[in-house]
Amino acid sequence: MNNSSVLTIDSLPFAQPGRFYRGNLHGHSTESDGAWSPAEHIRHYRQNGYDFVAITDHCMEQYGYAITDTRQFRSNDFTTLVGAELHPGQIESGSSWHLLAVGLPLDFDSHRPGDSGADVVKRAREAGAFVAAAHPNWYAQTVSDYESLGAADAVECYNGGCDVSADRGYSWHFIDLLLHRGHRVGAIAVDDVHAKGGIGDFMRGWVYVKAEALRPDALLRALKAGHYYSSTGAQLHHIEFHGRDKLVVECSPAERILVTGGRAGALRVVGARLTGAEFDLRDLSSRWLRVTVSDDAGGRAWTNPVWFD
Repeated sequence: MNNSSVLTIDSLPFAQPGRFYRGNLHGHSTESDGAWSPAEHIRHYRQNGYDFVAITDHCMEQYGYAITDTRQFRSNDFTTLVGAELHPGQIESGSSWHLLAVGLPLDFDSHRPGDSGADVVKRAREAGAFVAAAHPNWYAQTVSDYESLGAADAVECYNGGCDVSADRGYSWHFIDLLLHRGHRVGAIAVDDVHAKGGIGDFMRGWVYVKAEALRPDALLRALKAGHYYSSTGAQLHHIEFHGRDKLVVECSPAERILVTGGRAGALRVVGARLTGAEFDLRDLSSRWLRVTVSDDAGGRAWTNPVWFD
């Protein structure tokens, strides 16, 4: 399952032109089951230092299968990506699919009777969208479920709403299983904010996207190229390979920097307020790796999986 978003040691986002923009790719408004109107939703993120959001309301019968139009909220210093959460067919558990599609045209045909997950993913990607499998750990999605999709750009590695509401927010184990089977997929952290019941699902997970401009088209190109990393608080300032055997990481102050590959354990550097580390990769027998930075406040940052070929 090869995707355009696959990173190699020569295509990391840190060396790309432009700057990093902070955004949330998964959230809901009163147009589906969220508590905030689209205007309130945008205001909360904008006032808290975000550069962009995607309101991804549920495309379901009770909401008229509608896609929320957020174009009116775009400006020179804040923008939006039009998106939706799509629910075709079923996974093995019996639940309908939860598929995130960001960068959809407003006239996207979000529902056709008899649609499978693969049908909708194919149609959304052909329409130019960035497609991710949402919160697999939350609703017991299996590897076989994912493989039935045929293709996707990413999987949610962290979902804040699922974390605080059900203790099922992290899905790195699921992504690692996909990587072991050769599926080259990105990883995104999101809020999935509904702003209901005081559970605190706001500003819990986000992406930093390296793009040449704060425009929907530039952000979408960067997402589809894999030029982003995910965070719950920590930051990655620079990552660089020196050949195949050495990796240099620069980051915000951290207590732990890890390099994880396809085998048990991880390479690690542990200390107080680390701002970087160097890793000898000669003993890392793996086709891929990812970097994790963890700080003393519990915040983390993750690279996308990086493939050596």
